[in-house]
Amino acid sequence: MLDFRVGERVKFHPDGQSELVGILTRYNKRTVTVVTDAGQHWNVSPSLLTKVESAAAHRTAPNDSGVARFPNRSAEK
Repeated sequence: MLDFRVGERVKFHPDGQSELVGILTRYNKRTVTVVTDAGQHWNVSPSLLTKVESAAAHRTAPNDSGVARFPNRSAEK
């Protein structure tokens, strides 16, 4: 349970359904509550959860911050 924190994106695979992804919103001693991307609330054992890796962890170029640079127009005035 110590591996997860409230607000983290997690995924789990319930029996008979496809994998679900959501945000961890609450935890107790035996279960955590996950709100899926579809808005469903699930009470799940922490042992069934896996962290969802962020897209930022997969970037290959270290300078690729995803921010568009605009020209400095204040110098034109």
